[in-house]
Amino acid sequence: MYEPICIQRRPAYHNKTFGMKIFASLIAAAITTPLLAQTPLPASSAAPIVPIAPDYPHTKTILDAILHAGPVMYVLLVLSVFSVMLVVTYLMTIRRGAVVSSGFMATADALLRKRDHLGLLAVANRHGEAIARVVQKVLDFTTKNPNAEFQQVREIAETEGTRVAASLNNRVTYLADIGMIAPLIGLLGTAIGIVKSFAALSGDLGTARYALLSTGVSEALINTCGGLAIGIPAMIFYAFFRGRVQRLISDLESAVTHLLALLSVHQGDKGLARTPVLLEDEF
Repeated sequence: MYEPICIQRRPAYHNKTFGMKIFASLIAAAITTPLLAQTPLPASSAAPIVPIAPDYPHTKTILDAILHAGPVMYVLLVLSVFSVMLVVTYLMTIRRGAVVSSGFMATADALLRKRDHLGLLAVANRHGEAIARVVQKVLDFTTKNPNAEFQQVREIAETEGTRVAASLNNRVTYLADIGMIAPLIGLLGTAIGIVKSFAALSGDLGTARYALLSTGVSEALINTCGGLAIGIPAMIFYAFFRGRVQRLISDLESAVTHLLALLSVHQGDKGLARTPVLLEDEF
């Protein structure tokens, strides 16, 4: 008789235990792998360090370029501020109200027709217009010299008017001076930048010479542009204010001629009443 074959069967919990062991080993491997990857390599296996090129200074904005354009640029900045201040001052002072005002002319006309010379002298002392200064000089002379001839009075008016015209002309010439000086100062900065560029080429600096060369050329061009940017507007405003001054001087001539005509009528010297008072041209 054949003996029955007994197949040994493992319990179910043994298979479950074996599966849990495999799952736990997989989790442990997943956790330890990143930790091993983050561990530093030994010094012997480290990659060689590549030397970093030196960081040469370079400009990023227009303001940085201006501030790094050398000491000549600071002189140009001072000139630009001074030029702007002059333009603002001239816009407020070189105007018709500061030379010949309609209010003063109406008052002077009325007082001269009334022959109130002392009253007109008091009014002229309170006003700061150019015509008021001319009238003040004329009336001061006539009150101190009542028997003076009209030709002498006219010479006093011409002298004071010429002085006022010269003062106006001399004021606007400051803008012309800045317009001529600023480009020359910019040219000086250009020469300094070119000298620095040639010095960089002649030196044994390796690849750094190219950075220094570009820096010198940039400094030269910025100084040139700075000088022209200040000089051109200064000359434009000089031409504008010069034309305005000439118009104001013409108005002053007309006003003085009118007042002297009224003054001469009361002095009985009509022959010189209509002779215009000509102020010297200071240009």
